[in-house]
Amino acid sequence: MRKQKLFATSLIAMGLALGGCSFQPDAESSAGVEGTQQKSAQESQSPQAKNQAPKQGSQTSTKTEEETVVRYDSYPEYPDAQLFIQEMMEEGFSEQYLTSVLSEAKRQESILKAISRPAEGRLTWGKYRKIFIEPKRISQGVKFWQENKTVLERAEQVYGVPPEIIVAIIGVETRYGRITGSYRVLDALATLGFDYPRRSKFFRGQLKEYLRLVKEEQVDVTSLKGSYAGAMGYGQFIPSSYRNYAVDFDQDGKRDIWNNKTDAIGSVANYFAVHGWKTGEPVISAVSLPATLKDDWFGKGRKDLIPKVTIGEWQGRGVKSKLDLAPEGKATLLRLEIEEDLQYWLGLHNFYVITRYNHSNLYAMAVYRLSEEIKRAYSTAQ
Repeated sequence: MRKQKLFATSLIAMGLALGGCSFQPDAESSAGVEGTQQKSAQESQSPQAKNQAPKQGSQTSTKTEEETVVRYDSYPEYPDAQLFIQEMMEEGFSEQYLTSVLSEAKRQESILKAISRPAEGRLTWGKYRKIFIEPKRISQGVKFWQENKTVLERAEQVYGVPPEIIVAIIGVETRYGRITGSYRVLDALATLGFDYPRRSKFFRGQLKEYLRLVKEEQVDVTSLKGSYAGAMGYGQFIPSSYRNYAVDFDQDGKRDIWNNKTDAIGSVANYFAVHGWKTGEPVISAVSLPATLKDDWFGKGRKDLIPKVTIGEWQGRGVKSKLDLAPEGKATLLRLEIEEDLQYWLGLHNFYVITRYNHSNLYAMAVYRLSEEIKRAYSTAQ
């Protein structure tokens, strides 16, 4: 029973990691604090089912407690798809090409089942950290660092992001490229863009970005693969993140985050740099606490990830940092449950930057703690 619970928890966390860079899951999700709770869809379907077309018929409908979805034989028949085609034609795409692309897209029922599955319970920090901060992921991180030492050092010089943070991100997202997703990105984005009303606007936007991406990069629209949410490569970039932050770090004329570790490393570092990573500054700080804590000091949603209270104001409330921090700097107060205990930390600016990659305090803490363990093990191995 214990192994079954741990396996289920691992799948939940895999869903969070494979959600992708800057993917914002449903606000209703409860696992992992603002994170996705879905089991990774690629783990639950057979290879034969992945590109299977929907059953033929004039149209079908599915109904949940909140919404009714009318489904047609192929995506070009959807009213939203017809509007999508018109909007993309205004950007210079031909109607014939767009109709052909959407006709090629296949609805993936396993994605819809996974992303619609009710939350299976809120993950505590104690459970969450056991998934990502474990010996195998640490040792694999050390090996990844050793194999890519020169590139990581250059990324730090160019972007100011330390190697351990880059390595930890790639380790959490895809286990250093071992699990990058096996869905065609076209299928994933079309499925969620036209058959998942709750987030259809977001995913249709990503489908637009994907079409721009394949045009710019001159690749086959059906060739790229990724997660159930359309996230791609070592660092799980969704299409908009790829277009904005992926870099050709080896200067070979391509931004290849699927097979090229150099480009993947440079792209993750660039993402952090653009989002304001401050070189040499701490990520969290231990604190001493007053006798009484107020619940409204702790954030509960994505908006509360943004630090709003200054270090000086926290000190005025009796929350005192163990680090010597500038009083004008801002921080969030973190409360993390581990077994029968609670941990308290100040999440500083660089902690907030990590949450820009995935909007979850647990995710950011996992990345940081994993980075510490990898750095320690790497130094010992030298």
